[in-house]
Amino acid sequence: MDPKSLVEKVKDRIPEVMDNRSFSKFAILLPMIEKDGEIHILFEVRSHQLRSQPGEICFPGGRIDKEDESEEDAAVRETVEELGIANEQISDIFPLDYIVSPFGMIVYSFAGIIDADVEFRPNPPEVDSLFTVPLSFFLEKDPKVYRVNFDIQPEESFPYDLIAGGENYNWRTRQVDEFFYLYEDKVIWGLTAKILTHFMEIIR
Repeated sequence: MDPKSLVEKVKDRIPEVMDNRSFSKFAILLPMIEKDGEIHILFEVRSHQLRSQPGEICFPGGRIDKEDESEEDAAVRETVEELGIANEQISDIFPLDYIVSPFGMIVYSFAGIIDADVEFRPNPPEVDSLFTVPLSFFLEKDPKVYRVNFDIQPEESFPYDLIAGGENYNWRTRQVDEFFYLYEDKVIWGLTAKILTHFMEIIR
């Protein structure tokens, strides 16, 4: 291949997250609603019948489908389906940072406002219940942070003889911070708490 042909192939390329085609892609919405004269954040308690994370607290969201025109459309669609509301009852949507998980997952996050007079009809197979927490609680209360360490364990056939240091190679260990918010009898943690902490950093 000559230089001109090579440049022609790559000159208009738009960079993406490497290997992202093999990643599972999800979109979520951090919903806000006015209640008693102040802004609250709305949370779901996942159905106890779900295989994945039953009974845990989360934001509305789910896997991005091929039919979704954008990540935002997916977040809105999932919110509408799970909360039993109409698209028109969600407004002022804006993007948060997206997360690339070490476990092959990309999560696109958004925040938006839900009409104060909306009537929720949660979808029972997915949602056990809903509750809200005043935004002021999270602005005034920092999360507790706990560190999770990941062990590196190459498979038995790993070719140590091909790398410098062999079996004594100095692997970089990975650590992940897990955030916890405790509100009354509710425990908000994991990805939900991580996105929530990021949102607090933005609005502060």
